[in-house]
Amino acid sequence: MSIKPAQSQYLRISDQLAEDIAHGRLAAGERLATERDMAEHFGCTRVTLRQALQRLEAQGALYRGHRRGWFVSPTPIRYDPTRITGFMEYVSAQGREPRTECLLAEQRPAGAWLAPRMGLGADDLVFYLQRRRWVDGRPVLLETNVLNPTWCPGLLEHRLDRSLTALLRDHYGRQQARSQINLKPCLLDEGQSAELEIASGSSGLYLERVCFAQDGSIVEFDREFWRPDAVEVSLAIDR
Repeated sequence: MSIKPAQSQYLRISDQLAEDIAHGRLAAGERLATERDMAEHFGCTRVTLRQALQRLEAQGALYRGHRRGWFVSPTPIRYDPTRITGFMEYVSAQGREPRTECLLAEQRPAGAWLAPRMGLGADDLVFYLQRRRWVDGRPVLLETNVLNPTWCPGLLEHRLDRSLTALLRDHYGRQQARSQINLKPCLLDEGQSAELEIASGSSGLYLERVCFAQDGSIVEFDREFWRPDAVEVSLAIDR
């Protein structure tokens, strides 16, 4: 099938920008020129330019800042969700600077949505945490951690802007025996987009994890919303 001229033009533009990124002419984190200026530079309409930019966005090479224009994506974090390693640990191991911000920490009833996912009654109490994760000064992940209080009594008395995995291991002697993970693309809502400083309605990566103790009981339920340009899922499989 022949490629129409308009399609050919946006492909040429995206290929040129990709080449500029690959050869360092556009650096990680650099802000691109305005869409108007880029359209004039490439001699195309803004509609054609946006096709090219959105193609690179889908590939993770560019991202749209929240009302701030287009930026070159930093190198993504390699993430193996099957490994029992905390965010702070695996980000640091890749030579990057992690930070955790605790947005909410409270004890509350599990409620109708969470209860069946954790094998609890709707009135049973859980520890409910909402945290925002940063890499090199950029927010990349919104996560919710829901824990059974019998697994980690007094959890809310501890600092929760550090590694939860390390806290459970070092203070409570706890480590999950296994987990069940669901992973899929998603669209970030307005609130999530604002928290992650990305354009509203941007695509994201959604992860849902159920964690089990040695006796098979559910001890933790996690939800993660990642910026799509910030993460690269990498699984290590031993055979």
